[in-house]
Amino acid sequence: MSYLRVLLLVSLFCCASAIADVWMWKDNSGNTHFVETDKPIFTWVDKSGKTFYSDKPDHEDAVAVQLVWVSKGTLDDLKAADQSPDGFAFEGETPAQRAERKKQEAHYCKRATEIYDSYVNAPRLYRTNEEGEREYLSKAEEDATLAETKVKMDDLCK
Repeated sequence: MSYLRVLLLVSLFCCASAIADVWMWKDNSGNTHFVETDKPIFTWVDKSGKTFYSDKPDHEDAVAVQLVWVSKGTLDDLKAADQSPDGFAFEGETPAQRAERKKQEAHYCKRATEIYDSYVNAPRLYRTNEEGEREYLSKAEEDATLAETKVKMDDLCK
């Protein structure tokens, strides 16, 4: 009887591991990584420029990467289903859906680039407070805003 329970547990474990999701994230160099977990991934760069990754924020400069859901299944399933010329496809995506997705991605890339360029070319950056007045950003805030906007633009224009 206990043998059947063990067999049942093993079969349930195997089935549970087969039903997975694939997630994607980009590192600070723009390299795309695919993982089969949605657990947090943290990254940081040390003073020598070496990049580190961890499942815990083991460093004061560690930041969580943004995981983007790609598909159900495993990495092997994704590779087997991938027949797109640029090396990336969504499970079950038709050519028409792919064309529409590419069109939308181009639109968002163009818009993000326009926003970034407007920030770069602005004499000063500001935000509007609750009273509707302009509050000019400090140099450090401007630099942080430009860096954040560039990361978003790069992500949308992959």
